[in-house]
Amino acid sequence: MLQPRRCTFQPVRLQTALSACARSYATAIHHNPPPAFEAAIHADPGAIEVSGPRKDVFIPLRTYKPRTPGLRHLKRPVNDHLWKGRPYLKLTIAKKGQHLGGRNNSGQVTVRHRGGGAKRRIRIVDYKRYLPGKHVVDRIEYDPNRSAHLALVTRVETGEKTYIVAADGMREGDEIESYRTGIPKALIDEMGGVIDPGMLAAKTASRGNCLPIHMVPLGTQVFNVGSKTKGGGVFCRSAGTYAIVVNKEEVQTPKGIKIESVIIRLQSGEIRKVATDACCTIGVASNPQSHFTSLGKAGRARWMGKRPEVRGVAMNAADHPHGGGRGKSKGNVHPVSPWGTPAKGGYKTRAKRNKHTFLVQDRPRNQGKRRAR
Repeated sequence: MLQPRRCTFQPVRLQTALSACARSYATAIHHNPPPAFEAAIHADPGAIEVSGPRKDVFIPLRTYKPRTPGLRHLKRPVNDHLWKGRPYLKLTIAKKGQHLGGRNNSGQVTVRHRGGGAKRRIRIVDYKRYLPGKHVVDRIEYDPNRSAHLALVTRVETGEKTYIVAADGMREGDEIESYRTGIPKALIDEMGGVIDPGMLAAKTASRGNCLPIHMVPLGTQVFNVGSKTKGGGVFCRSAGTYAIVVNKEEVQTPKGIKIESVIIRLQSGEIRKVATDACCTIGVASNPQSHFTSLGKAGRARWMGKRPEVRGVAMNAADHPHGGGRGKSKGNVHPVSPWGTPAKGGYKTRAKRNKHTFLVQDRPRNQGKRRAR
């Protein structure tokens, strides 16, 4: 009868032998372990309680008891700090007209899968932030027209109120400032009348402040980034998005060294140039847990003005290139859009005459293959 092989490897003896061989030099650098991260959310019976080491991923999502089928898979980020009242009506306009259903002025559908939903008011957001001086955050509000949250701020000097895209971690009572129009004289006097770049960055590059991007230190996370000198923010305005300042291109001139452009890296991996005086806000756009949201049922999507998306293979041949046939396959053809444009494989739709002159390095594309993990 065959007998099972006995393992001759004895880890206990090996460990004892290795420990006996003492070394007289350091083999590793010892770091103090990070403090334990403990958090608990008790605002709702369906809240998630998390406790453990700091290295563990902590995603505060609120779940609900499945009293109805629509609550079983409902997951929402925990944002108990949001304002629960109406928006500041002076900075809103009514969203009306046939464009709500994705139609143009002649009634034709230009954007599919839109229609219905609850009434909304469009918030007038200040993306340029030219108003100087200190501003105080009155409250953080939910905006149904975007994934990030908005902050209602009041200018201390005049009492003027504006909406801005809130930074992650911004709360009521925070003080922020914009330096797009220049450095205040009081700040220069604090530095002894001489502008020191390091000291200037320490005093200005704080969360929620708006600066010309050439004043931001390298490696800083910024959002609401502009591309032109006098324009507003156009990049990184969605929830949880940010860009990193990678480099500053300096040119020697008769008057000294001048920054010609600033290079940033987007989250997609694209590296591009922006103007030196383009605006940016320090930090990360608010509501970074937005993409973990699960609506739980199709009706909540309809409340948000989203209509169903029908697959092309489920249509007739007259409605989509993938439609028709007696089977459920699109056939031996490459996937395309309803208008015949290739949909996969890295097909680029930018016209040759419209070159991307500010591109330094394109985002990585997998060309239809799986990415290496």
